[in-house]
Amino acid sequence: MENPLGQRLRELPGPLLLTGHTGFKGIWMTFLLEHLNVPVIGYSLLAEKDSLYERAERKGFIPEVFADIRDYVALESFIDLHKPSTIIHMAAQPLVLKSYESPRETFDVNVMGTVNILDIAFKKDFVKAIIVVTTDKVYRNDNSSRAFVEDDALEGKDPYSASKVGAEAAVAAWQQIARVSGGPKVISVRAGNVIGGGDFADDRIIPDIVRGFISDQAIEIRNPQSIRPWQHVLDSLKGYILLFDTLNENSDINKINFGPDGENLTVQGLSEIAKSIFSNLQVVNGVNSKEALAEFWNLNLNSNLAKVKLGWQSKWSQEESIIRTFKWWQAYALKKQSALELCKNEIIEYLS
Repeated sequence: MENPLGQRLRELPGPLLLTGHTGFKGIWMTFLLEHLNVPVIGYSLLAEKDSLYERAERKGFIPEVFADIRDYVALESFIDLHKPSTIIHMAAQPLVLKSYESPRETFDVNVMGTVNILDIAFKKDFVKAIIVVTTDKVYRNDNSSRAFVEDDALEGKDPYSASKVGAEAAVAAWQQIARVSGGPKVISVRAGNVIGGGDFADDRIIPDIVRGFISDQAIEIRNPQSIRPWQHVLDSLKGYILLFDTLNENSDINKINFGPDGENLTVQGLSEIAKSIFSNLQVVNGVNSKEALAEFWNLNLNSNLAKVKLGWQSKWSQEESIIRTFKWWQAYALKKQSALELCKNEIIEYLS
């Protein structure tokens, strides 16, 4: 029996275009869409070394092109060739600390890349809906521990979050264009700290811990008391697909949060879970003053809108999501299990 999730996407005439498909969330979304028999095409930069895309040996499995989201001509040519009915825009410069090193590039990719997608899509009558993935870090954050709702004020502290606020501004502008002149439905989605097997990016706590486990070297975690909404990647991705499935009934949704349930854990609490799984792991708590200033220490999302409008719910608790992520790496590194099979099996279990 075919899974009801993604039914509307399967009925549309054109495929789903996924930008950033070689990234961590992008490749998990590709696996999920394939499992749901939703046709998907990809537009992204070449995969980074040691990425999940590389570990799963995914090159050539879907129609794809490796190009920059800022290349308007290449992007429009790819869209004209494949005529996608829907778009999920994930391509981004996603790292906070890197944004301090390359602020101009971060703004260029995250704002103008989004503008390119929207501008091109609004010229094509075959595009019916667009989801723009931003971040939980777009809200004006006073570290009060209050869970942010969709209509809260936006404000970026660092170049990364500020660039994503810029992307939100572009979304709002094209939503207004749609109201005045017509065009595809555009929605921004804001998810928690997404985790899962296969993420190996720099300057992220779980990949840093995994590198320490694999290399048998001590790792230092910055800001151990920082609190984050840890969320399994499949929870947020399921939410994005549910959005497409329910657009006809919920056309008033313009922006929506997907965050985990339960009390958020500190970075130190996450590292304690890691040490219970990786017996050889050596963790040192430390705060680099510049890095401590670079990021907010407390972050929380209110996801009631997604629960009421979409029937969305987190499947796995924050602790279980963290455990599953580390056990994915344990199975991959120690038991030499296939990255592709590990992801596919987790998707089957998640949807069961």
